[in-house]
Amino acid sequence: MELEKLKEKIKQCRLCAERFGFTPHPVTFGKTNSKIMHISQAPSKNVHLTLRSFNDASGERLKYQWYQITDEEFYNEDNFYITSVGHCYPGKNKSGKDNPPSKNCRDLWLKKELELVKCKLYVIVGSYAAKYLFPNEDFATLVFKDNVLNGKKALVLPHPSPLNMKWFMDHPEFEKRRIVEIRKIIKDVLKE
Repeated sequence: MELEKLKEKIKQCRLCAERFGFTPHPVTFGKTNSKIMHISQAPSKNVHLTLRSFNDASGERLKYQWYQITDEEFYNEDNFYITSVGHCYPGKNKSGKDNPPSKNCRDLWLKKELELVKCKLYVIVGSYAAKYLFPNEDFATLVFKDNVLNGKKALVLPHPSPLNMKWFMDHPEFEKRRIVEIRKIIKDVLKE
């Protein structure tokens, strides 16, 4: 019940409204015993509008190509607790890129979520999330090895955004080899 109370507080949070210039819509999903805690950097504008995590081009690549699972599997609270370093879409900067996630969220909400969710596996998506959870490690190195967070296996993924093409071109072994290993680990946990 403690996690449900926390999720309600998160959904009511408006700390960044003035900074964003629009009403924030915090997004988090799952329950205490979800098998996998999925931590990304921040919701996209489409997620902000629909309030459904990974309901965008990044989500299509992540769910259907990388994980090769259905929406029913991904949006099943028994399977995934889905959250972010920044729980709200942070808006765009002057160059048109998404702003970085709010530090308010990670310090106020994500730390508590990490304490309360009793998952079997962590999946960390994107460099912002990886830098927060593994501050002194090289991002590419994190992607290509199994890591440990809170005593449990933690997998780090590059952001699946179509805008991240340079990273994939620089690291072709990710889609050739590493995502196959990650997919197997995820599917094995989902079967438990």
